[in-house]
Amino acid sequence: MSGLKDKLKADLTASMKNRDELRLRTIRMALAAVNVEEVSGKAARELTDAEIIKVLTREAKKRREAAEAFGNAGRAEQAQAERDEEEVLEEYLPAQLSDEELGRLVDEAVSETGASGPQAMGQVMKAVNPKVAGRAEGGRVAAAVRARLAG
Repeated sequence: MSGLKDKLKADLTASMKNRDELRLRTIRMALAAVNVEEVSGKAARELTDAEIIKVLTREAKKRREAAEAFGNAGRAEQAQAERDEEEVLEEYLPAQLSDEELGRLVDEAVSETGASGPQAMGQVMKAVNPKVAGRAEGGRVAAAVRARLAG
């Protein structure tokens, strides 16, 4: 079993003992998402830590989008609950890149590929995505690349 999945299970047990409802429901949801991912496809398999981070990143993004939707609908209590769950999930994710760090990685990728102009965006994204690896959302990376190539 991966180290991250072990940590999630240990934290689940601890949150049960501490009667921490928020952490309990969030970690249960995260483990359920991991289990669904493990059994999807042709054969059941054990996920690596990197794959688990992708699943948790996807779940955190869902919480962020749901919080925004609830906020726009005037349902502040539900929006806050989604934000709280997102905070719990982010404890298990790698630290996000700052705008400066992301800009530096994009600049390096542009100079490596020799890209210029918006038509080279795919080429730059291919070079920068492995370096970012879960530390920045895809939309944020794409926006940084687009801005760098545009001007």
